[in-house]
Amino acid sequence: MLAVLIFGMPRAGSLFSAVFPELERPIYLQDSFLALVLAHLRIVAISGGIAVLGGVGAGLLVTRPAGKAFRSLLETVLAISQSFPPVAVLAVAVPLVGFGETPALIALVMYGILPVAQGALTGLSSVPQPVLEVARGIGMSRRQILWRVELPLAAPVILAGVRTSIVINIGTAAVASTVGAKTLGLPIIVGLSGFNTAYVIQGALLVGLLAIVADQMFELLARRWTPHSAAALQEQASP
Repeated sequence: MLAVLIFGMPRAGSLFSAVFPELERPIYLQDSFLALVLAHLRIVAISGGIAVLGGVGAGLLVTRPAGKAFRSLLETVLAISQSFPPVAVLAVAVPLVGFGETPALIALVMYGILPVAQGALTGLSSVPQPVLEVARGIGMSRRQILWRVELPLAAPVILAGVRTSIVINIGTAAVASTVGAKTLGLPIIVGLSGFNTAYVIQGALLVGLLAIVADQMFELLARRWTPHSAAALQEQASP
């Protein structure tokens, strides 16, 4: 369906002309929709990668004995970062780093890191203590327990946080076009400024469908990951 929209939208001029007869140019042609989708995915992937590394790293830090005292501070900082709307973050970032992708990445990382960090905190904290005791009892080191026990058990919850983060950022990335970043927000911004509802619909359709496709891909990954994680853990625990 996404491919149909990407390649079929430029050929749907007659349809949009019938729906919006008052518009002289009912199809957005300033950039190809494929180029916009790829640019949109690129900025989401970069910000998502940074958010995953930062979120999981923060979760690991505050669930270790040496970092437990900082858990409340981390949760407070993350909650505060979510209280700023994306437009406000962009408005502050532009004077500091200029227009383009950089301020957009700052805003997307701020919004994407919270679900990942929450997933990491919840997943790592929910590993049963008896399982950890068994791992210690069979002689596993802390590093082995982390990689072979904790992370496999926490992986489904962490993946759920990553899923939420990516889906949110697919929608939020459209706002990045207000500061010069090339995303699927361009047709929406141009349409709003030029009173062209067709452009807005075209951009919104692609953003919404892209988010749905990403969500379904993570759903498929989660279904495959859960039994795989359980099997891997059982194999590690077996003599």
